[in-house]
Amino acid sequence: MRIVIALGGNALLERGDKPDAAIQQRHIRRAAQSLAPLTAHHQLIVCHGNGPQVGLLARESSSDPELSRPYPLDVLGAQTQGMIGYWLVQELANAGVTRPVVALVNQTVVDACDPAFATPTKLIGAGYPREQAEAAAARNGSTVAADGDRWRRVVPSPEPRRIIEQDTIRTLVDRDVIVVCGGGGGAPVTEDRTGRLTGAAAVVDKDLTAALLALALAADRLLVLTDAPAIIRRYGTPQAEPIRTISVDDLATMPLPAGSMGPKADACMRFTRASGHPAAIGRLTDAADILAGHTGTTITPNRTADPSGAEPR
Repeated sequence: MRIVIALGGNALLERGDKPDAAIQQRHIRRAAQSLAPLTAHHQLIVCHGNGPQVGLLARESSSDPELSRPYPLDVLGAQTQGMIGYWLVQELANAGVTRPVVALVNQTVVDACDPAFATPTKLIGAGYPREQAEAAAARNGSTVAADGDRWRRVVPSPEPRRIIEQDTIRTLVDRDVIVVCGGGGGAPVTEDRTGRLTGAAAVVDKDLTAALLALALAADRLLVLTDAPAIIRRYGTPQAEPIRTISVDDLATMPLPAGSMGPKADACMRFTRASGHPAAIGRLTDAADILAGHTGTTITPNRTADPSGAEPR
């Protein structure tokens, strides 16, 4: 099968981790070991998040006294594509993958008039106490929002419209190359009537980019791998339980957190509705079992019975 995999940025740098290179490489090594068995029988396109990483680079850029102004978000996003892509290519080879693997820095077209530019919602960077976060925001001219008991920077996250390099990606996949791309949703760009591209001050949701790419490449599956084992019914209550299988229509009725599971479920629903193929969400280390339907949550086009025995709604 042709499979697009979206790796969560928080799964590559977990909450509470220091953003040290060695710590990130350890997580990426674990991710590569989970993905490596899939490469024996499937074509893989691997996208990855960059929320913690792009936030770190943005903070460093904002505090650098040698810069007249901080580097723009699209440039920082491209930097994270190179950094994380390099680590993934290296660790996939170290995990025994013998097929060629390439990391591609790609651009994702967004609409310059997207209302998301006026309403920042995408959480990036580390979390801080509210007073500390608001003081930093005042210095840098940024916006912050609550993320649990911490406060983080939020930036615009416009809808991905088109991936500039999708034909190149298709050519590589057709030739049995494993492609790492769509990092951080791709470097966001706007396009004018003449086709001229300009970087945009935003971070695109990587799950939505992965779904867009999966549809463009006629993928058979979309796997969203994160730090959660599955979508949880009645999350946060004593009756909480993982959902093994759920239809698009039933998933659409579930209230899910906008800053975490919500975008992942949205991406899966978009892919499954448009393609008729299943999508799945689960823990990063369980890739093969999620694909086989043994764990995680599988999203189907039509209503099916949940193996756990729970009612669909």
